[in-house]
Amino acid sequence: MGQEHANIAGNVHGGEIMKLMDDVAGIVATKHAQANIVTAKVDGLEFHYPIHISDLVTCTGKLSFVGNSSMEVYVEVIVEDIRNRREPKLASTAYFTMVALDDNGRPTTVPSLELTNEEEQSFFEAGKKRYLEKKHK
Repeated sequence: MGQEHANIAGNVHGGEIMKLMDDVAGIVATKHAQANIVTAKVDGLEFHYPIHISDLVTCTGKLSFVGNSSMEVYVEVIVEDIRNRREPKLASTAYFTMVALDDNGRPTTVPSLELTNEEEQSFFEAGKKRYLEKKHK
């Protein structure tokens, strides 16, 4: 992270990290849906550990649930102080709800999620539960 991403104390702005996370969620959703994607919602955004200028930041995302046109993507940010060789730490996590759009800007159906093991099935079921809880509010 560079100076342009931080405040005068050298702390990276949360909005900069959110943007990185949103980019990752969009890439994951686009790769799955092969369609135009928009962010509909961000849930459970947490900043667990600070990020500073010159830290190495790695963002990863994975689908946790797929509905008809929406997808929930879990994104985590790992931060590493590479100058001082400190162990990587979990810096931030969130669930992004992404929606696939057709060429007219309307929600479009996305492929179902292929689950290959029990861990993926469990992750999917937890995502489905969150989805249904939001839907009934």
